[in-house]
Amino acid sequence: MNLIIQGLEVQNHDLRELAKLADANHIERITGQAFRLKNANRRENVAEYCADAELDFAFVEQTAQLADFRLVAMDMDSTLLAIESIDEIADMHGVKAQVSEITLRTMRGEIVFAESLKQRTALLQGLDQNALQHVYDERLRLSSGAEKMLQQMKSAGLKTMVISGGFTFFTDRIKTKLGFDYTAANTLEIVDNKLTGKVLGEIIGAQGKANVLKRVRDELGLTREQVIAIGDGANDLKMLAEAAVSIAYHAKPIVQEKATYAINHVGLDGIINLFD
Repeated sequence: MNLIIQGLEVQNHDLRELAKLADANHIERITGQAFRLKNANRRENVAEYCADAELDFAFVEQTAQLADFRLVAMDMDSTLLAIESIDEIADMHGVKAQVSEITLRTMRGEIVFAESLKQRTALLQGLDQNALQHVYDERLRLSSGAEKMLQQMKSAGLKTMVISGGFTFFTDRIKTKLGFDYTAANTLEIVDNKLTGKVLGEIIGAQGKANVLKRVRDELGLTREQVIAIGDGANDLKMLAEAAVSIAYHAKPIVQEKATYAINHVGLDGIINLFD
């Protein structure tokens, strides 16, 4: 295996110590903040050391290449984006505290997503639809490394997809802005230019995300082994399970426990460094 080490500041003494712990025989620089410790044979104490040193780590097969995959699917809020869009919409309506609390409990897996979305959307009733554009124009921020990751994924031949429990207002615009191949999200009901507090159609929650990924995967004639999925909350778990490689990105503990790899310190471009 190769042991990939990444961090905002990677010290030489940490690399040397981790090489000893993992019984790796060579340290190779990937980028300024990413290193490959080659021929790693031991895993004991690596996770604990990296937690203390605030480093991300991943044991990866030496033959793993990004071009082995054909599709990457990712969550939108707090994954592709550095915001929770529904929380920012709620701020426009003076109910951010209430909505944010429900969002947090949902991402921890304490509330079923569909019920959570109904509760949060109901709090938006009466908000002028122009508030959605204000959020997009003024508050939308990509997560660190997002554009670099997408560029390299596309260069390697992967199709790109956002599957969101958020709203099509944002995924439609992000698809155009960043050139995604596929997007799926929930649709807000708007009457007379006001949000009604309801969602149209079947809610895309945990199972819905998994179903969308499976449908696109099948349409492309791909196997599970050709898919990477990225998410941060409990409602992403079923989607992540439909991919051979799942990435918990700055994620809740329940997601980190289930994912193939966890990235807690570096940006989304750190995913690229896992592969040759």
